[in-house]
Amino acid sequence: MKKLSIAVLALMVFTSCQKQKIAFLDNGKVINQVELKKAVEEKYKQKEAALSQKTDSLKLAFQTEVQEASTLASKMKDQNKIQQLSQSFQQKEQMLSRQIQTEQQNLANGYRTEIDSVIKTVKIFVKDYGKTKGYDYILGTSDNTASVMYAKESTDLTEEIIKAFDAKNNK
Repeated sequence: MKKLSIAVLALMVFTSCQKQKIAFLDNGKVINQVELKKAVEEKYKQKEAALSQKTDSLKLAFQTEVQEASTLASKMKDQNKIQQLSQSFQQKEQMLSRQIQTEQQNLANGYRTEIDSVIKTVKIFVKDYGKTKGYDYILGTSDNTASVMYAKESTDLTEEIIKAFDAKNNK
């Protein structure tokens, strides 16, 4: 906390000596409102719906097999064969569960990877934007982190960054 106070004080002293161009943006708002992120979310909603439909179909097919096997087992006399049939279906159920879990995990990993890529792209864009527009600093804030406790509304670049980013990436 002491180091943070010293850093803030040093920044204030440094900025008081020179007129610097400083602005801020709401990180969370920028990331959540750029069209690129919305497109990734829509893509994964569709993938999730397709996976859910596939999962429901696999589960229904498995339940049908279980019912048929149950009917067959009720007609069997040999306990060993009934037990083998039961074990076979337990293994099949475990494999189905693992398959579904793996596909869900792959989907989640793909989503995280693409969202991380969007975040990285936005960060690079903000850095280039700041250089191009002559900013000395562009500070970030969000609901989770209060790195900007107060700033004039006129120094808020959030909407400007969203519009500029979307314009650049929708060409």
